[in-house]
Amino acid sequence: MSDITIEAGLMNRAMQRVASLWRDLAWVVQRSPQPASDFAEEFRACLEARGGEVSARNRAAALAERYRSLDEAGRLGFLRALAAFDSDGMAVTRAIEKLSAAPDAALRAIALAGLRRALEPPRLKLLTAFAAIPDGVKFLVEMRAELLRLKDHEAPLQALETDLKGLLASWFDVGFLELRAIDWKSPAALLEKLVQYEAVHRIRTWRDLRNRLDSDRRCYAFFHPRMPDEPLIFVEVALERGMAASVQKLLDEKAPLQDAGQADTAVFYSINNCQRGLDGISFGNFLIKRVVELLAAEFPKLKTFCTLSPMPGFRAWLEKSARAGEALLTSEEEAALTTALGDGAVLDFANLITDRACLKQEALARAMAPILIRLGARYLIKEAPSGRAGRALDPVAHFHLSNGARVERLNWRADVSENGLRQSCGLMVNYLYDPASIENNHEAYVGDGQRAASGGLKRLIRA
Repeated sequence: MSDITIEAGLMNRAMQRVASLWRDLAWVVQRSPQPASDFAEEFRACLEARGGEVSARNRAAALAERYRSLDEAGRLGFLRALAAFDSDGMAVTRAIEKLSAAPDAALRAIALAGLRRALEPPRLKLLTAFAAIPDGVKFLVEMRAELLRLKDHEAPLQALETDLKGLLASWFDVGFLELRAIDWKSPAALLEKLVQYEAVHRIRTWRDLRNRLDSDRRCYAFFHPRMPDEPLIFVEVALERGMAASVQKLLDEKAPLQDAGQADTAVFYSINNCQRGLDGISFGNFLIKRVVELLAAEFPKLKTFCTLSPMPGFRAWLEKSARAGEALLTSEEEAALTTALGDGAVLDFANLITDRACLKQEALARAMAPILIRLGARYLIKEAPSGRAGRALDPVAHFHLSNGARVERLNWRADVSENGLRQSCGLMVNYLYDPASIENNHEAYVGDGQRAASGGLKRLIRA
């Protein structure tokens, strides 16, 4: 593989294969183009299994192929018709009346079963029919991605999205998933997907990718047996001596290769959810725990398992708080910044943190560093969304705290890229995964909203 920019060469081979398989199944259901009003009739024909199971499956394949061929307006019509394929209100009312009239426990149990059947919308059966066609599960994952995009503006689609999420959550239970290591010898199509789905630290060249898959690195992903070529979520790991404090150093292609056998720390530096249609169906915590177990078995000298994580909402929170007039700085910090600015400059902290050039000036950066680290600790450990006191404001912090990690250390100038300066003034955080404390930390956060943090960060906030 040559050292070239990758994005232009990415191809979605999987979708080509899906289209071919669907066409092979759907050819027996030849019909001329029909208006959107006929969707309901097609749904009924599919569910009634006219002509037997094979015909019903072919109809489902034809519907899926047709959906893929529609423009955005056509897909919206399809989804609206599918959402309207709901429970029979009269049947539900009759089932409720039978339950109310049931004279004893045995008849109540029978009536309850009847009510459950009446409440189940026919669209659930149709969604299940889609799952049975080749690559049908992938089709439904992509359909839910579209529903997530539309549902806030299309109230009728919300119930359909909820039904589909329930089905996908049961099909993508972690017990059904396969954990696989990805390395430089993995199929090129899979390596292309890593590039496509990497959203934390963009992969720019094949050399960059190879560096991330070298002998002192590891990459693991969850796969589903019905989507064997599509990673669901993957994690990139660096095997280091000590906690990493800079993502630029961690990803430096010119840095010398480390002896993985001598590493004492596994640094999880990038975790990526690959399928938008599986949002809200969590398996990231299981991925990290499984990878910790695998790495500990492969490298007995590993003692520390941590992340080097972004703080994507930190600068936005700082700016909002400063512009709202909140007292963020102590008098000593104000004096230090005023001195660093020099020439009688007036301190405007809100403007200061939005000027990324200021963070590159040495004197000002030295004055800013302890201030931003203190405020970063407060942001991660104390700040919460409005009305949700027990939840971390930062989404990455919420993810790791939910998984049982501890906020361990903040790192100044850990990400000096434009994105790092824009999102977090260059700060990154190490979350520590201590196998002995993961379960207790998880229960304390999820149950009581308690955020595990190192003693140093707690003292910093108190001070």
